[in-house]
Amino acid sequence: MDNDRIREMFASLGEVTIRRMFGGKGIYHQGKILALEVSGEILLKADAETAPEFAGAGASQWSYDGKTKPVAMPYWSIPDAALDDPEDLARWVGLAWAAALRAKT
Repeated sequence: MDNDRIREMFASLGEVTIRRMFGGKGIYHQGKILALEVSGEILLKADAETAPEFAGAGASQWSYDGKTKPVAMPYWSIPDAALDDPEDLARWVGLAWAAALRAKT
């Protein structure tokens, strides 16, 4: 996904910084990571407080194959309904930002 499209998706927060990482991109706001772009998909940060809401909306948690078992990461897909609704997308981006603020640095 190109950086202009990513910035558009996160416009509700204001300026975001995009850095290459993990073969994808890290998306930051005010120096805190709140999302990843992996294989063209945006994954939003979640935590114990917000992960149940992502799961309830049908989002899927990102994981990768570890040495002996899959490793679940605190990043979730954007619920499908939000992809066509800028206000709903802004709400999910806000949840990711809240999780980023709660995360230990």
